[in-house]
Amino acid sequence: MRYIARGLALAATTTLALVAAPAVGSAGAAQNGTESLYAPSSLVLTVTAGDDAATGTVLRAVTLDCAPTATGTHPDPATACAELRAADGRFEAVTTRDSGAMCTKQWEPVTVTADGVWNGKRVSYSHTFGNACVQSSTSGTVFAF
Repeated sequence: MRYIARGLALAATTTLALVAAPAVGSAGAAQNGTESLYAPSSLVLTVTAGDDAATGTVLRAVTLDCAPTATGTHPDPATACAELRAADGRFEAVTTRDSGAMCTKQWEPVTVTADGVWNGKRVSYSHTFGNACVQSSTSGTVFAF
C-alpha cells in the first residue's frame, strides 16, 4: 500500500509540473509580448501613370517598414518614416506640401498609393497629381523614389 501511495503522489507531482510549465517553442515565445509576428508599420508604396491606380501602369514600387527600425527598398527609409511619424500617419499631410516648384499645367496624371499597416492599423491611400512635376514637388520624401 505504501508503494501505491508514493506512486500516486509522484504521478500527481509530475502532472502538476507539466500543467504549470510554460509552453515551449514558437507559440510560447509569441505570447510573451516582447515580439510580434507582424511589423506594426509596414507599407507598399507605388507610383502609377494614370488617374486610377487599378487601371494605370505601375512605374515604381517600394516597401517601407518603420518598426522596429526603418528599412525596406525605399531609397531613404529613415527620412520617410520620420516624415510619416511627424504627420501621425496621415498621408494627405505628406502629399499636400508645396515646395514652390514651377510646374506646367499639362494633364499627365500620376497616382501614388500606400497600402499596408501603419501603427497596427490597416491603411489604404491613393492620391492623383496632375503630372510628375507636381507629384515630385509636393509629395515629400515618402513618395520620392
